Amino acid sequence: MEMLPLQAAGKPGPLIAIGGAEDKVRERTILRYFLEVAGGSDASVVVLATASEVPETGERYADLFYALNADSVEVLRIATREDALVAGAEAHELLEYATGLFITGGGQLRLSSALGGTQVAATIQARHAAGMLVGGTSAGAAFLARHMIALGDSGATPRRRLVHLAPGLGLAPDLVIDQHFRRRDRLGRLLTALSYNPGLLGVGIDEDTAAVIDSEGVLRVLGAGAVTVVDARDMRYTDSHAAHRGQPLAMLGVKLDVLSSGCRYDIERRVAHPPPPGAVRLDPLEALKSLPASELGEPAEPAAAAAGRADADEVDAAAEAAVEAERAGAGIGTGAGSGATLADRTADRGD
Repeated sequence: MEMLPLQAAGKPGPLIAIGGAEDKVRERTILRYFLEVAGGSDASVVVLATASEVPETGERYADLFYALNADSVEVLRIATREDALVAGAEAHELLEYATGLFITGGGQLRLSSALGGTQVAATIQARHAAGMLVGGTSAGAAFLARHMIALGDSGATPRRRLVHLAPGLGLAPDLVIDQHFRRRDRLGRLLTALSYNPGLLGVGIDEDTAAVIDSEGVLRVLGAGAVTVVDARDMRYTDSHAAHRGQPLAMLGVKLDVLSSGCRYDIERRVAHPPPPGAVRLDPLEALKSLPASELGEPAEPAAAAAGRADADEVDAAAEAAVEAERAGAGIGTGAGSGATLADRTADRGD
């Protein structure tokens, strides 16, 4: 994927919304890209791990970015709303010269309930408007939107009350973002959210996949999976207002695009574009084999430790551990197995 163009004066910074379970052990494509956009070896990164219940999450991401040669990484330590209320000056100091903010996963209601209406949120919004890159994984990706999916159930069919919305950070005002999209079967809850407000654009992001949005409102896809874009603006009929709890919803005239690596989406015009003529899609594993060992660097942690550790961006830790074990051992992408089962058990979570 080509690098984003230099930031235009007076434009907001780029957004990188990650569907969760991004590779942290092998090629680390998405994390590398985040760091390059933030300035590469000159990057000054701040990590916000409020969403996570795992205390070490912020430090683990800091270690990852340092291993990828970031110049500076600071962890903004906010676990509760009380922390957020007294952290305004600290947040301003850390973010004033930051080139990138990375928001980890966990539970997005932990983010919104802790940060909503605080000086910390206002500082993030102001710095993004001034050009700072903001990335978020899993819950952190959902929180980037103004209308945030807070809670919901899995399933492909939209149903009354399948999803609950809450205010998010507002950096992507026209989007509603869902994550772990294919693995946790979340098309139904994204459609249900759009039935509430058809003017929004739904973006469902697969695991180990990122929707990269530049300052001109063009979305590009990076990673192993796909990004599903649902446009309900021209929907001509829905019965969401009349259906009873749990009943399936009618939604007529909805447009759906599935974007893989190389595709682009113009958010303002709501038009999808295929990859440029002659573009070659590389198999990620083949691309990894072609890199010299010096480019890959040392893994942030051994694969065995990754399989047994607590997850950095999810409450249900074993789901990502199973995916990482698959990738590190058999070289296989996401697939069915014990991780998927555990993820299904927590599909009613917001994360």
